[in-house]
Amino acid sequence: MRVFAHRGYSGLYPENTMLAFDKAREAGCKAMELDVHLSKDGHLVIIHDEMLDRTTNAKGLVCSYTLSELQTFNAGTAEEFQPIPSLETYCKWAKEHGIFTNIEIKTNLIYYPFIEDKVLAMLKKYGLVEHSLISSFNHGSVIRMRQLSPEIQCAFLVGGRGLANVGSYAKNFKVEYYHPDGAFLTKAAVDECKAQGVGLNVWTIDDLGLLQKMITWNVDGVFTNHCAPVLALVGE
Repeated sequence: MRVFAHRGYSGLYPENTMLAFDKAREAGCKAMELDVHLSKDGHLVIIHDEMLDRTTNAKGLVCSYTLSELQTFNAGTAEEFQPIPSLETYCKWAKEHGIFTNIEIKTNLIYYPFIEDKVLAMLKKYGLVEHSLISSFNHGSVIRMRQLSPEIQCAFLVGGRGLANVGSYAKNFKVEYYHPDGAFLTKAAVDECKAQGVGLNVWTIDDLGLLQKMITWNVDGVFTNHCAPVLALVGE
């Protein structure tokens, strides 16, 4: 089972910062999950929300600022400044350390034209296409990425109780993975995906009882905010 550090080691460190990613790597995680938006000047930046307010000391929309402006904002703590990383900074680091990455394209509320093309170009630049997985709640972005690249792995992200017959749905679009909310996932959905040859990576698994269920159901991967205890139980 693959363990993805959800926004890095976000249970202990500021989410989606290079500090959180490096701490997850030090804890033993070989796979990361992160979120990408576009800056005002068209650069790929790593942050979860469309707004800066929750995770930085700034306010407003991410897309209202240039990359250079965004990198002056603090995504860390009062004690330790952490800039909002660019995807390029992350890719250099991931290449150096042999990290597998799930990139969530955040187009479910704001659609950034050509963001899929930009993500793919960045991954190709650093030779990371085979070491990456693309997901989104906006299934149009996933389908667009599949059209751009038959090689890259893709996943449909679904919240709440998910979709009926989702294995058939993913297979129809040649999408390799389904990313459901573990709190609502059923054994029937797992079985249907497996019957269609569709893998499952489940979010966000911090409860060890729920993790044990995922192990029993033999899902392909889990996303967690707490890397060390999950890795200890999974046995990586």
